[in-house]
Amino acid sequence: MSTDRIPLKVLLAIIGTVLAWSSAFVVIRAVLPVFAPGELAFLRQLVAVPLLAVWMIGQKWLWPTVREWVLIAIFGLTWFSIYIVALNTAEQTIDAGTASFIVNIGPLLIAVGAFLFLGEKLSRNLLAGALIALAGVGLIAWGTSSSDRVDLVGLLWALVATVTYAVGVLTQKPALKRLSSNQVTLLGATIALIPLFWWAPEAFAHAQTAPAEAIAGAIWLGAIPTALGFGLWGYALKRMPAGRLGVSTYVVPPLVIVESAILLGEWPHPIAIVGGLIALTGVWWSRRS
Repeated sequence: MSTDRIPLKVLLAIIGTVLAWSSAFVVIRAVLPVFAPGELAFLRQLVAVPLLAVWMIGQKWLWPTVREWVLIAIFGLTWFSIYIVALNTAEQTIDAGTASFIVNIGPLLIAVGAFLFLGEKLSRNLLAGALIALAGVGLIAWGTSSSDRVDLVGLLWALVATVTYAVGVLTQKPALKRLSSNQVTLLGATIALIPLFWWAPEAFAHAQTAPAEAIAGAIWLGAIPTALGFGLWGYALKRMPAGRLGVSTYVVPPLVIVESAILLGEWPHPIAIVGGLIALTGVWWSRRS
């Protein structure tokens, strides 16, 4: 996309993605006391894959080439398997706001990776906007951290999630050149479900005694952040540069703060409000021509 104006359908897809993904951080935090990280990842994908298949109804199916299979497999295993397990593990010891900040270092990696490997432009405004937004979400993390120090193990797991998120985007983008976004997302999610079956016995056992709220949370994670969120993300990614789209996810941490306050009772520190405004300023700056 060479112009700064985003088509309405793509813009709506971005908004839907951001809203869906922001809810994931809060719901994960709420459900983790019931399900272990791997169990929750398995249940999430078990719900998501059939729903993603619905997106393919009436659409043309193309058989992937060997290169496309490799790209899709890397995309699925990094973003749907490793990322989700790592994020779940991180949120056992760090709050949702801090986790969303760390993960949202990812768009910087995406912008640089897209420049190095996908031939996308790394404009000064995109880079400056990303750095401004990163500073904003840094303030959010500082203001919303649940303790005086961030748990080191949780921090490391969040960094693993960040890197695998970036790798997932960078391998998904070239696979979308010929294949539809719905097909790539469905295949990636299906491949990702295979290693997650390791936690299937424990997940099914705990699901039998889990409270209804935890079951509803697992279903929500599969249906909204995964099936809907990744479906909309793939639609937008096929139609705009990866680096530019990635910066849009900097809006997620401010939304996580609001949702955490409403649903978990974690009220934001005034510094977090300032950080949210700075993050939104960075997103706006990255869109300037």
